[in-house]
Amino acid sequence: MIRCGWAKNDLAIRYHDQEWGVPAHDERRLFEFLILEGAQAGLSWDTILRKRENYRAAFDNFEAEKIAVYDEKKLNELLLNEGIIRNRLKIASAVSNARSFLKIKDEFASFDSYIWSFVGGEPVVNNWKSLSEVPAKTSVSDAMSIDLKRRGFNFVGSTICYAFMQACGLVNDHLTGCFRHEQV
Repeated sequence: MIRCGWAKNDLAIRYHDQEWGVPAHDERRLFEFLILEGAQAGLSWDTILRKRENYRAAFDNFEAEKIAVYDEKKLNELLLNEGIIRNRLKIASAVSNARSFLKIKDEFASFDSYIWSFVGGEPVVNNWKSLSEVPAKTSVSDAMSIDLKRRGFNFVGSTICYAFMQACGLVNDHLTGCFRHEQV
């Protein structure tokens, strides 16, 4: 079975085969990926995949309403949690991002409708033949990053936004030779 070359271990293969690039519309899932992609900054995605269940437990299964009210005591507790990336800025950004996420939900009726508006409501299907062709960011991820930052989000640079778009299926960046390209 031919798959994208970055999926090299069991965890990455399972993620690639079952989740990556599948259009996501569930609010909690979208928020989870936004937070995880930000946590990944400067690290490998494999590191985040290995810690994903710990993140779900530590961050109340990514329920934005709960995270938005975390206080200093909870932040300090999270900084001691060896199961997640213990970076104060990344942890604090999850809380502020939860608050901004909820504001967008109020303004647009859902975060889903807001975030999918960047691609006109439909996945962008790319036709890359090799990993070297896949961009790290695009004009769309640039626009998304700028708007998210304007709305108070952190750890949402253009590269992080593009990785989020790939993970949540706003773009289909499975290589044309990958069995998932046509499936998603």
